[in-house]
Amino acid sequence: MEDHRYEFRLKKMCEVLKVSRSGYYKWRASEPSERAKRKAHLIERVTWFFYDSEETYGSPRIHGKLLEEGWIVSERTVGVIMREHNLRSCMAKKFKVVTTDSSHDLPIAPNILNQDFKATKPNEKWVADITYIPCRQGKLYLASILDLYTKQIVGWKLSDRMTTDLTLEALKMAYERKTPPKGLIHHSDRGSQYASKEYRAQLESYEMEPSMSRKGNCYDNACIEAFHSILKRELIYSRPKFKTKEEAQQKLYRYIEFFYNRKRSNSTIGYMSPVRFEQLYYQEVA
Repeated sequence: MEDHRYEFRLKKMCEVLKVSRSGYYKWRASEPSERAKRKAHLIERVTWFFYDSEETYGSPRIHGKLLEEGWIVSERTVGVIMREHNLRSCMAKKFKVVTTDSSHDLPIAPNILNQDFKATKPNEKWVADITYIPCRQGKLYLASILDLYTKQIVGWKLSDRMTTDLTLEALKMAYERKTPPKGLIHHSDRGSQYASKEYRAQLESYEMEPSMSRKGNCYDNACIEAFHSILKRELIYSRPKFKTKEEAQQKLYRYIEFFYNRKRSNSTIGYMSPVRFEQLYYQEVA
């Protein structure tokens, strides 16, 4: 009746629904119950976390955020609220561009990582890959390096050419930021950019141990490919295509540096952000 009071006469609704007018006015004057207040507040927090994540969080991540705030609520309830209020996280479109050129005679490093994606500390194992970024102004390629312990993107570079320089710039950024100790395992696919003389020399100068995937086995580099899938689902294919390369650079910078690394919760590290997880590690070992 309350929802339709401007569409129909109150007297008529009371007659049809067999409700007294005095009962209706009494209901309107009464204070909402504690249960109703709690539900309204819960809906408000679910909605806030959804839009704060730029419409990328589904019920599991929002549920994790609510638990951090002290809420006692099930993931199913969060999912129901999201469906009732049409809060749908981004969905990816199926699209693939080949970025691995393994048809070359360059040296191939052994598969030292061997799908052992577990690490015991930061800067122990890094994984690297290149992915295609669509843009109306022209093709773009993103080279990324991910730390397997913190899940943080430690280095990245965007360019309109898929060259060795692209991967080298991402590697240099990662090294300058983290200055990892000798013996870090650097894993990539067999692409010519990673197998090049210049890239191998840079790894050697940084005293990193190169590792490469087996031929045709995408699972050997699954973690960094998973990151690129997340990026495309949440930033690339769920929104209008970037108009310019400058726009692509700005939005990728914002997504990687401020959202993914510092804010986005990751289920594999206890629904913390990569930066927060890294901070806790160094606090514990200090």
